[in-house]
Amino acid sequence: MWDPQQYLAFDDHRSRPFFDLLGRVRAEHPRRVVDLGCGPGHLTTALGQRWPEAIVEASDSSPEMVAAARARGVTASLLDVRDWQPEPDTDVVICNAVLQWVTGHTTLLAEWAAKLPGGAWLAIQVPGNFDAPSHRRIRELATRDEWRERLEPTGVLRARNVLDPTGYATVLTAAGCAVDAWETTYLQRLTGEDPVLKWVSGTALRPVREVLDEVEWERFTGQLAVLLREAYPRHADGTTWLPFRRVFAVARIPE
Repeated sequence: MWDPQQYLAFDDHRSRPFFDLLGRVRAEHPRRVVDLGCGPGHLTTALGQRWPEAIVEASDSSPEMVAAARARGVTASLLDVRDWQPEPDTDVVICNAVLQWVTGHTTLLAEWAAKLPGGAWLAIQVPGNFDAPSHRRIRELATRDEWRERLEPTGVLRARNVLDPTGYATVLTAAGCAVDAWETTYLQRLTGEDPVLKWVSGTALRPVREVLDEVEWERFTGQLAVLLREAYPRHADGTTWLPFRRVFAVARIPE
């Protein structure tokens, strides 16, 4: 279950990659702009502001996120990204921090590129931090005898199948696109008690939260908090620095 409030707890930090991605999309007068994995809809509104004459289509696979987006006035539908098919007038597709959850998503990208009209833009961003200390500590804890049997089916023990920029550029170039791909490591300044735990609770720990009851969740996160404090020490001024790598690709479909 996605918790929109927990996800939005770090709204400024999570929003910056979206706008960095959007800044490389040069579409001037798109007919339809699609936000795949719109989350609570707080960023979808920016698409309508940039392209006020376009139809803005939004969807997410989480009922909680769709409800939150609709509460903001976003016309969002409940849809698994793997089931999405572009309308003939789709000129911009934004898929921000979604595809890391989708096994075999490179095949999906090639299929989208083949179905989009000439001149369309396809822009994706995925977290590239699955080998970061935060995620290694999660996997380390999940492999302990106390947790392995419960958590192994969730997939939390596996690193996500994201590529580096060259990998995405190769996939999309093979699909006939002109590609701009890059990576950025953002240094996030977090404050408060156990801020890295709070950060991962809104994203990486979602599969764990879905299978553990309240007592188990409190015990698991209590153990994880200790590991994360060691990996990300808090400085004297109360700051905890969290490096966060992101991978981007913007593709233009040939005319």
